Formats: sequence, structure tokens, C-alpha cells
Amino acid sequence: MPSEREKMLAGQDYVASDPELAAMSDRCRRSVHTYNAELDLDRRDGLLRDLFGAVGSNVTVRSPFSCDYGTYIEIGAGSFMNFGGIILDCARVTIGSDVQMGPSVQLLTADHPRDPVRRRRGVESAHPITVGDNVWLGGGVIVCPGVTIGANTTIGAGSVVTRDIPADVIAVGNPCRVLRVVP
Repeated sequence: MPSEREKMLAGQDYVASDPELAAMSDRCRRSVHTYNAELDLDRRDGLLRDLFGAVGSNVTVRSPFSCDYGTYIEIGAGSFMNFGGIILDCARVTIGSDVQMGPSVQLLTADHPRDPVRRRRGVESAHPITVGDNVWLGGGVIVCPGVTIGANTTIGAGSVVTRDIPADVIAVGNPCRVLRVVP
């Protein structure tokens, strides 16, 4: 029988309060606290590399930053996340190279049942998020579970991305919709 962590990563219903997941989350919370408090840039880079699954060169993640596990986050070279970033990485979060994220951007893989009876049982699910190379997510953008954003796309500030957005477009709104193709 699969563990709750295995079910989580497979996109199946799982119980987040499972002891293995709780221990992983606690380890992450401590690591994120240390990262957010560290002022030395070289030590911060090392802490980020210990926290995330994979980190490219010249990556900046400004404090305060929050995530669930860290282990399931990959961020490409030259990417930047401004103050107040949140990544709920109950599923894989893949951020390409040269991605720019404004303040208070949220990448949220966690999802909950719409049925209140199932929700009350404490189950949830998670679906991966992928952000392509050279994407710009304006301040306050929320990316929902299971979304892929194509390369070279700009998502306007305050947008809520509920479904996939193709490459080479400007998209805005709640829900986020393509406004125009980038020439």
C-alpha cells in the first residue's frame, strides 16, 4: 500500500497530517526560518540549495519566503522571487530559467475536495505546477494546482491562473485569460 507521501506525489487523495509528512514539513519550516533570518548571501545560497530539490546558478529568493517541503521545488538559473513568495509544494513545482516573480506571488499545488464531508476527513490532493523559461509573474499572481505557464509569457499583477497559459502571450485577470500574443 502506498504511503501518504507517495499518494501526494501521485496526485491522489492523501492525509497531510500523516507523521512522515508532518516531520518533513517541520524540517522545512525550520530550514525556511533559518533561510529567512540569514543575511549573508553566500550562506543564503547554500541554505536554498539544501532546501530545494534543484537550484540553478544566480537564483534569488527574497525573504520572507514560505514553502511546505522545499524538496519538490526546482528553480532554474537566473530566476528571481521577490518578497513574500509562497510555494505550496505538495506536488512538484518546476520553475524555468530567467523567471521573474513579483512580490507576494503564490504557486499553490495543494487542492481540497469540494465535497464538505470528504474535506472534513482531512484529505487533500496536489497537482504539479510548471512555469516555463523567461516568464514574468507580476506582483500578487496566484497560480493554482495543475497549471502550466508556457515560456516567454507575462502574467499581469493580481491575476489568478486557474488553467494552462500558452507560451509567448500576455495574460491577465481573474480568472487569467490571454490578452494578446507577444510578437
